Amino acid sequence: MRRAKRALPPVAVVLVLALGVPLAGCGSESGARGDGASAGKESGATMDMQEAAEQSDAMLDAVLKGIDPDVQWAHGPTTTRACGVTRRRTVMTIVSPERRQTFLDRAETFWRKNDYRIKAVNKDEKFPAVYAVTRSGFGVSVSFRGKGQAFLEADSPCVKESKVAAPTTEPNGPAYEDVYPLPRPNVRSDFWSGSGG
Repeated sequence: MRRAKRALPPVAVVLVLALGVPLAGCGSESGARGDGASAGKESGATMDMQEAAEQSDAMLDAVLKGIDPDVQWAHGPTTTRACGVTRRRTVMTIVSPERRQTFLDRAETFWRKNDYRIKAVNKDEKFPAVYAVTRSGFGVSVSFRGKGQAFLEADSPCVKESKVAAPTTEPNGPAYEDVYPLPRPNVRSDFWSGSGG
C-alpha cells in the first residue's frame, strides 16, 4: 500500500536537518538538482536508491571542489533506510578552530550560488554546522564534530528501493577501506590547520 506524501512544515524541516534525521519522504516532484546541473531524471518515485546515491556523490564531489584550498577526505559509511540513502565524506585535513567558520562559509557560499536553500546554521563554537536542501529534496550538510573533524553528508528524499553500490569517486588520500570509525584528522594544511590571523 502506498503512503501519501506529506510535506513537513518549515520549522520541522529545520529541526529534522539540525538533528541529522534523514529526510525520508520529504522530496518534491521537481527534478531540479540544485547543484548547478540538470538532474536528467525526476526525483522521488522514479529514482531508485542507487541513482539517489550517485546524485548524492555528485553533490558531495561538487561542494568539496568548491572548498578552496583543497582538503583531504575519505568516504564515510553509506546507510539506507526504508526509502532513502545517505552518503558521507569525512575530512582528514586538520581544520583549526579559527578556520572552521571559513570552511563552513565556503560550503554555504557554494550551495547558495548553486540554488540550494540554507535550512539551518549552527553557530555553536564547538560543533558548528550548515544544513541545506535542494529543490529535489536532497538534504546536505557540513558539520564539525569530535576533535574538530569535518563531516559532509547527503540524504536522499524517499526513492524506490534498490541495491546500493559503493561510491566510485576515489578519495584524494588513503581510502581506509573496512576501517570504522575512520581516524581523526591527521593531515596538516598550511591554510586550514593555521591560526586564521
